[in-house]
Amino acid sequence: MQAQVSPQAWHFSWLLLHMDKVPEIQYFGASALHIKISRYWNDIPADQYETLKSQLFTHITRFASGSKIVLTRLCVALASLALSMMPEAWPCAVADMVRMFQQQDSPGFIKQKVLKCFSSWVQLEIPLMDCENLIQAAFTSLQDPELFDTAVEAVVNAISQPDAQRYVNTLLKLIPPVLGLQEQLRQAVQSGDMETSHGICRIAVALGENHSRALLDQVEHWQSFLALVNMIMFCTGIPGHYPVNETTSSLTLTFWYTLQDDILSFEPDKQAVYQQVYRPVYFQLVDVLLHKAQFPSDEEYGFWSSDEKEQFRIYRVDISDTLMYVYEMLGAELLSSLYDKLGRLLTNTEQPSTWQHTEALLYGFQSIAETIDVNYSDVVPGLIGLIPRISISNVQLADTVMFTIGALSEWLADHPVMINNVLPLVLQALGNPELSISSVSTLKKICRECKYDLPPYAANIVAVSQEVLMKQIHKTSQCMWLMQALGFLLSALQVEEILKNLHSLITPYIQQLEKLADETPNPSNKLAIIHILGLLSNLFTTLDISHHDDDHESTEVKKLPVQQGPNPVVVVLQQVFQLIQKVLSKWLNDAQVVESVCAIFEKSVKTLLDDFAPMVPQLCEMLGQMYSTIPQASAIDLTRQLVHIFAHEPAHFPPIKALFLLVTSVTLTLFQQGPRDHPDIVDSFMQLLAQALKRKPDLFLCSNLDVKAVFQCGVLSLKFPEAPTVKASCGFFTELLPRCGEIAPVGQVVHENGKVLLQAVLEGVGGQASRSLMDHFAEILFALNKHCFSYLSVWIKEAMQEDGFPSARVSPEQKETFSQQILRERVNKRRVKEMVKEFTLLCRGLHGTEYTADY
Repeated sequence: MQAQVSPQAWHFSWLLLHMDKVPEIQYFGASALHIKISRYWNDIPADQYETLKSQLFTHITRFASGSKIVLTRLCVALASLALSMMPEAWPCAVADMVRMFQQQDSPGFIKQKVLKCFSSWVQLEIPLMDCENLIQAAFTSLQDPELFDTAVEAVVNAISQPDAQRYVNTLLKLIPPVLGLQEQLRQAVQSGDMETSHGICRIAVALGENHSRALLDQVEHWQSFLALVNMIMFCTGIPGHYPVNETTSSLTLTFWYTLQDDILSFEPDKQAVYQQVYRPVYFQLVDVLLHKAQFPSDEEYGFWSSDEKEQFRIYRVDISDTLMYVYEMLGAELLSSLYDKLGRLLTNTEQPSTWQHTEALLYGFQSIAETIDVNYSDVVPGLIGLIPRISISNVQLADTVMFTIGALSEWLADHPVMINNVLPLVLQALGNPELSISSVSTLKKICRECKYDLPPYAANIVAVSQEVLMKQIHKTSQCMWLMQALGFLLSALQVEEILKNLHSLITPYIQQLEKLADETPNPSNKLAIIHILGLLSNLFTTLDISHHDDDHESTEVKKLPVQQGPNPVVVVLQQVFQLIQKVLSKWLNDAQVVESVCAIFEKSVKTLLDDFAPMVPQLCEMLGQMYSTIPQASAIDLTRQLVHIFAHEPAHFPPIKALFLLVTSVTLTLFQQGPRDHPDIVDSFMQLLAQALKRKPDLFLCSNLDVKAVFQCGVLSLKFPEAPTVKASCGFFTELLPRCGEIAPVGQVVHENGKVLLQAVLEGVGGQASRSLMDHFAEILFALNKHCFSYLSVWIKEAMQEDGFPSARVSPEQKETFSQQILRERVNKRRVKEMVKEFTLLCRGLHGTEYTADY
């Protein structure tokens, strides 16, 4: 150590670095140099800086193929030298280092390290003009296969600097070397070298995507930038099928978004000029994308793995999104172009087209029609006329035909005369399990959008759907969609037709349920019961025959028929109800079956609203049985709906009151046994209590309702770890506290137990609860202050006197300040929320930290 720090070390360290010495001795010499440079820099005269630098570079080059441990130490010494000399004596240290090592005769692995060094360094927002020579050197390295990947990273990182667009002249200088890679790109494509084509594409896209606005602004260089755009177009249309034969084209898609956004952001005059240049480019892009979206031959596709097929599906979705975006620039002319091409394809008898070509054009049309309002397009009638002419001999083509029809369902609603052109195709496809998703979702869209024009086709649709459902050729989710479609359809029929079709549709299921209800419970039966209940639930989800339809309030022609007599849905539902009671006689102890039963009535109540009234007493009684046997959140949620819709009706209050008291009693028992395992039930129960207070507070006047126990359960729920449960509990208290004056039992409980509630709230604010819940705790404090002010002023003083409460991080002065702030603010709820947020940060030790800057 004495030797290393001695003045003589400047001399002997170089001697110890001779190549004839063993690595241990060389390492000692390199370490001595590092210590001298890093700790005794002032010993070196300024006129020797350059000599020292040159000697270090020479030795690092010499040791490049020598001992790694010595090389590393020399590099550390060079780093210390650079830090000491920058910026006065060596302003471009890193750049100079890279230039000195980037010699023609340097070993390949040294150049590799140089490129990696430059790649890292350039991301530190170094002025691009200071790196021009290095970027050119990286471009040169692209010709060396061993350096190619590292050179690509270096060039892309240099180009992608956020600050790079400030150096437009340097960016313009980069276009020629990028364009100069086109021959290398073509050769790579021809030879199937995906890595090389991928890397060159990354460079072209990095320049175009990051700097399109800056380069577009250089009007005198428009041809140069257009050449770059055409190079990216070549990358988009690179031959082969993604992802099997090529993986490059997907890199370019975001560039086309960026370029379009930049063109459309110019002022009108300038935009018009660019539109003239780039509209043809975007029409070409559409052709390229549709070509890339084409499926391979059936034989080739058969050899693809499931993962490759999924990647191709996602790639097509990306193409679809791009086409939809491009429509903003090309407008109706794009649809006309697609229609003309499809028309020529389908009417050309001399040159029969492949199904892949037809499918791709339809896919392009569907991509746009799914998200753009095509109702005013003059080509849609022609397209609807062309669809039946398509020879469908392939699943992929049939899928796209279905999705295209579905995308045009809103247009069909405005042009009902055309429905018959496509509906037979959809019904035919419904029977093909391979077209399950596309055919069912399309029928659902048609039934939803065109339901007022479907009565003439209703019998046929129901018959085909029923046949398909009974054959069970579709998965459960598609069966549920199909039932929803039929619900939309039946909603628009006359009463007699609804009854007739409903009976026809659900009779087979009723018969199955009756049979299953008589059988001994087993896993197979259970699945069948749940499936049938799910189908009925989805049917009632959309079977809405109320007289008001927001979509058609202003339409004179399309009006729902005036309903006569009882609601046909209720008539059928009552039959189902009797059967469900029979099912429950054996399955009342099964949570999943009970949940499925609740789902049917939850959907029905939401859809039928007041029309459900005749069934309220029966349902209340059945719900009570179910909840008493197995407490479930779904049963509480259904109870909450009944309270919301019917509790204010005098005729329905008695059964709802009885159900409410029973659910409360059973849940209180659950709390005594330990509610932590049932956060969903506690969550739903708190919501039920809040709904009761909001809709029918008289429920809290019932003599046999233990308001104190309910209050205590609410306080306990505030301490649950699950945020939704705590939020629901806060909601209960913000509804309860305003009732202190009008409901005597509530007022008494709050006055006797309010301090416990306040302590629970302050504990949550003090750090026990998630910060995301602070607004909800603030609501309780605001309500306490507004409705129990005299009590709160005493409670908060007593609570805050406890040492370490609600947090050991807050001082007595801070607690006093918070208490006074809360007590003073009885009008501005937003201000109370701000106080609570600030106090909770103090309690958590986070106040004023960077972590909470955006909180």
